[in-house]
Amino acid sequence: MIIQSLLDTDLYKFTMQQVVFHRFPAATAEYLFASRSPGIDFGAIADEIRAEVDALCTLRLAPSEIAYLRTIPYFRGDYIDQMQSLTLSPDAVTITTEPHFEMRIRGNWYQTILFEVPLLAIVNEVYCRHNYPPTPERRAEGERRLAQKCRMIRQSDVPIHLSEFGTRRRYSRDWQTIVIDTLAAEIPGSLQGTSNVSDARRLGITPVGTMGHEYLQAFQVLAPLAQSQRNGLQTWLEEFHGALGIALSDVIGIDAFLADFDLTLAKAYDGVRQDSGDPIAWGDRLIEHYRAQGIDPRTKVAVFTDSLTIARAQEIARYFAKRIRTSFGIGTHLTNDFDFDAPQIVIKMVRCNGRPVAKLSDSPGKSISDDETYLAHMRKVFG
Repeated sequence: MIIQSLLDTDLYKFTMQQVVFHRFPAATAEYLFASRSPGIDFGAIADEIRAEVDALCTLRLAPSEIAYLRTIPYFRGDYIDQMQSLTLSPDAVTITTEPHFEMRIRGNWYQTILFEVPLLAIVNEVYCRHNYPPTPERRAEGERRLAQKCRMIRQSDVPIHLSEFGTRRRYSRDWQTIVIDTLAAEIPGSLQGTSNVSDARRLGITPVGTMGHEYLQAFQVLAPLAQSQRNGLQTWLEEFHGALGIALSDVIGIDAFLADFDLTLAKAYDGVRQDSGDPIAWGDRLIEHYRAQGIDPRTKVAVFTDSLTIARAQEIARYFAKRIRTSFGIGTHLTNDFDFDAPQIVIKMVRCNGRPVAKLSDSPGKSISDDETYLAHMRKVFG
């Protein structure tokens, strides 16, 4: 059984779920699995994936896990109370293999929001187990690369503040444990935390995360489209009262985001996260935007999370030194870096309340929707 706790997921699934619980309890959602790695046949492992999904749906949060969630100050008591009885429904997940592998999740948003990260971890681990099984040689190579990354961070000429973000594309649960334990031991001054709630609890380090793309995507239906980002960002502030203050910038692209990120929001949020596009150009745009609003960008943080390596994080940190604070969320490069190319897989929301939603990325190939008519409409609305 790959997933053994409902806490074995990213923090932002719980933070977003709290907003849904309080404000949109009747909303429905639909998610679609997609692979950005051509030529991989996930259909060959569909039965094993299905079995792992069914096992996932037998889990409930233990009293000790509930007690841990209550120690996190931005979680509200009524939300945590509801979590005590939460289980996931296997009927929400549909897997088909003809004419090609497809996985969809449908149901109440509060229920289905927790599927994304564990399902991706399941698909990745089953795929790797069958195609690149753990051998002493492979583990030795992974340990060599991990040790090299730790040395690079310790010897860096600029500070590297990073969080481990690798749950969804990890090689295995066991390997992620090795990675986060090594980082905590070898670079404690650079490690800000992990997105994995179970590991954060186990190690007594900070669970890291705010909002994901689906949160702002849903507001394309829950609010007028042209005001969707502004409405979603304002709702987040109202829910968390200034905590978790990192806004996500690439649901509709950086131009549309900055048009909505006015003085009120720019002051209220601690910073902004970049997850697609050119990070250097993006950071320059963000600094320019802060300055135009009369805000010193050195008081804000730019969070970079798009397919990062340690070397790339160093370049970015060096470029923006003394101009804006930087932080890095690094995933696949930490938890699935061996002698093969890790699958690039995602699960994204494609419908809310039965109506299409989309992500218009700043990177070609990262936009997500299964409704071309709606994509065309979005491009027209946002120029």
